[in-house]
Amino acid sequence: MGSTGSPNNHALVFGATGIQGWAVTNQLLKGYPSSDSFDKVTALANRPPSENLLWPSSEKLQIVSGINLLNEDGQEALEKQMKEKVPGIETVTHVFFFAYIFKEDPSEEISVNVELLKRAITAAENLSKHLKFVLLPTGTKAYGVQCLADFPFADKLPLSEDLPRIPEPWQSQNFYYNQTDWLESQSSGKQWTWCEVRPDVVVGFVPNNNVYCLAQTLATYLSCYREVEGEGAEVQFPGNEKSWKILSNDSSQDVIARFCIHAVLHPEACGQGKAFNVADNSQPSSWSEKWPVICEFFGLKGVGPPSGGSGPRPPTYLSDHLEQWKKIEKKHSLATGRVGNERSLGGFDYFIMTMFDFDRHLDLSKEIKAWNQGGKAEEIDTKTAWWTTFERFREAKIIP
Repeated sequence: MGSTGSPNNHALVFGATGIQGWAVTNQLLKGYPSSDSFDKVTALANRPPSENLLWPSSEKLQIVSGINLLNEDGQEALEKQMKEKVPGIETVTHVFFFAYIFKEDPSEEISVNVELLKRAITAAENLSKHLKFVLLPTGTKAYGVQCLADFPFADKLPLSEDLPRIPEPWQSQNFYYNQTDWLESQSSGKQWTWCEVRPDVVVGFVPNNNVYCLAQTLATYLSCYREVEGEGAEVQFPGNEKSWKILSNDSSQDVIARFCIHAVLHPEACGQGKAFNVADNSQPSSWSEKWPVICEFFGLKGVGPPSGGSGPRPPTYLSDHLEQWKKIEKKHSLATGRVGNERSLGGFDYFIMTMFDFDRHLDLSKEIKAWNQGGKAEEIDTKTAWWTTFERFREAKIIP
């Protein structure tokens, strides 16, 4: 609850229907860490959300779509629109910023995503005099995992938040640094503070189609595979022999969400621009451990890749069996539009399951220490992380 003379806590979630934004909103509405931690939750979504949001019913929630952070009329027009469309905007205390726009050109990606952040946080500052905390998600690109063969910290494992910024030319192509530099400058001398969370691959549900949702790709692929090949069929890992064995840490959306909420409620321990790796378990795991568990949910047997090669790529298999998938949708009255379009035919699965063929596991000591200052560190296993996510896709009628 807020202090005397100030409003009670009001969370403003930008990008509320993305993988992480959905989960933060979900946990807030479920009353994490307690039912009186937040009195109001405003979920901002660029696109109108689908009907199957799966959020618990709550009087605390207001969903707002159609606010364009990059409107051509500038900051003043944005703030006018937010004031009109977001009841109680003047009481916002905590901002969770999950908005992101992909651009292939790094300089464009930096420009647009820094501008998104600037406009959102400036608006929150100007419209509410009660802002306490801003939470920014980044990720393991901060450690250069996107450099692939040139991964700069292969000899610095597990990856810790104290590592320096990645070398050039990669450093100048990473918008994370521009965003955190801006927050550092903008928050100086203010009543609010901020932190950065760094998950690796996020395991989670999304209500809207999302090109970066590996779990949705695998859920639709393995559902189709089960229907076509039959229960008990073997499914070869889509990556290669090298990526099959590498070590990493999955980051399930629920664990990320709960840590994000914990962080904003503990500014003394988690503010001042601190960065935190966030993952499910301090013990890293390999695809050789995870793949059989993932496939088991669908009644399939997950096995390794063929010698010297890879198993079927999920988007390719789905494209080749599009007619069968449409029959599955009709048979089980599923939501349409999740397979056979540009959002389902991207290369994200290939990047994660094939190109990431090097160890990149995380040091979670800072996360665990932060948890322990307000309770017990949360850890979950592979089965809980992935099966919970698949159950949500099933409940939302995205898979049978």
